[in-house]
Amino acid sequence: MKVHEGRLKAAFEAGVFVLKLCGDVRLTLCATLDLQAQQLADTPGLKAVMIDLREASNVDSTALGFLAKVAMALRGKLEQAPTIVADNPDVKRMLEVMGFGAFFTLLERPIAEVDDFEELPEVPADEEGLRERILEAHRILMRMNEHNHEQFQPLVEMLEAQNDAAHKA
Repeated sequence: MKVHEGRLKAAFEAGVFVLKLCGDVRLTLCATLDLQAQQLADTPGLKAVMIDLREASNVDSTALGFLAKVAMALRGKLEQAPTIVADNPDVKRMLEVMGFGAFFTLLERPIAEVDDFEELPEVPADEEGLRERILEAHRILMRMNEHNHEQFQPLVEMLEAQNDAAHKA
């Protein structure tokens, strides 16, 4: 099976923002996801947020960290928690194990389908920006639950050490 490069699509209709992840969504898209997380919290007229993972073949931990950042940025700003739509059993299991159910409503099918998506342009990130975002994403995941804390602690410590070394060089 050929893995398709990751893409992000978005739609905003009647107060509902839909972010669709397609293909292999990895850390290369984290700057784009980060920008979306930051902008969403300030979007006027925002009533609901849905993240659609049905076309995603893979979502790495960095991208998941920024999805968690979206939920945290919106806490207390919406009447209901953001929704994640995932029909792949592996993806659903991963979301449950990582504690996404505490921050999102997890569904297999959306309440309503949106057709009018725009492809989001990829936000470029230099190596340092990428390293900072990878670190931030995993710190966010660690705060979600104890399982994630244990899972990502070694990676975060390694990244922090690399960051320190890069700043001293």
